[in-house]
Amino acid sequence: MKNINSKLPEVSTTIFTVMSTLANTYGAINLSQGFPNFETDKGLIDLVTLAMKKGHNQYAPMPGLLSLREIIAQKTNTLYQSNYNPNTEVTITSGATQAIFTIISAFIRPNDEVIIFKPAYDSYEPSIELFGGTIVPIQLSMPDFTIDWQEVATKITSKTKMVIINSPHNPSGSILSKEDMLQLEKLLEGTDIILLSDEVYEHIIFDGLAHQSAAKFPGLAERSFITASFGKTFHTTGWKMGYCLAPRELMAEFRKVHQFNVFCSSHPMQYALAEYLKNADTYLSLPNFYQEKRDLFLSLVKDSRFSFTPASGTYFQLLKYSAITDEGDVAFAERLTKEHNIASIPVSIFNLNQQDDKVLRFCFAKTEDTLKRAAEVLCKI
Repeated sequence: MKNINSKLPEVSTTIFTVMSTLANTYGAINLSQGFPNFETDKGLIDLVTLAMKKGHNQYAPMPGLLSLREIIAQKTNTLYQSNYNPNTEVTITSGATQAIFTIISAFIRPNDEVIIFKPAYDSYEPSIELFGGTIVPIQLSMPDFTIDWQEVATKITSKTKMVIINSPHNPSGSILSKEDMLQLEKLLEGTDIILLSDEVYEHIIFDGLAHQSAAKFPGLAERSFITASFGKTFHTTGWKMGYCLAPRELMAEFRKVHQFNVFCSSHPMQYALAEYLKNADTYLSLPNFYQEKRDLFLSLVKDSRFSFTPASGTYFQLLKYSAITDEGDVAFAERLTKEHNIASIPVSIFNLNQQDDKVLRFCFAKTEDTLKRAAEVLCKI
């Protein structure tokens, strides 16, 4: 066909694919795309294998295996003093990105406004555009990436249908505080605005800080979809397993779309995860596990020409390179990959108008050896 009227004419291959492809081409250390290079817990893999051998290889229930939904509700209600019903308010999804897409597709109509905070994970905007929504971006500022709630108040109109937040935040590694959540709760009070709270890094948070889930705040929980990722939590990004939480009325609408999107997610993996989650240490130990990696990486690059503010969460660290070069971050990231064999993600890609603050995002969900080799390269630049 010669005349294809694209619904996403400005969308091209994602920066994650571009940089990982470049890393593979040049044999570079890949700290760009956000996946661990260490093994998944053998115990979890064995549980999946056992589930397959037991014959759990056909369709799972549309909303997900009940035993998995029950333990997710128990985990969430224990951690955040919430009251989610596993039957009607928890759905298992094929990764958090599928959940996010399904939420947007279920609720966003042409000309609905959706407030997002930039830099933002790159799946939000195309999903909004596909359904005719209008993106209302608010740019966050370095180095703290805090939200100006007075600015948010000015952006809320009668057309505002949804607000999307992400904490811990990709790509900055910042987190929202209790005060942030209380201010958001007050702003949304008395409206029909839906909150989409992307909490895929909820268990990866550092320095004794606490994750402020939307589930903890009644005025937010009553209007919120919370998305979560087993891939991020259990080092299994290739499994594409996640879930979402929402009040009964919202979840009913979500499931209407979900059943015609993927219908259900991997059955044997759900059995395995339901068993694995019975041990709370599998997720409660993650802050220390990843903080050790963050601290190691930062200790190794502290004498380089890069500067940084330690990430408060996620497994990403921003490094500012303005003391090294005036190059744009895309060009510098490409040069680092080609000439120095280390791949990262340029942050301007996620900013409003590609604002270039001369920072690159590095993934530290890597083995100690990989982090040491990467730091050795960075210290020579």
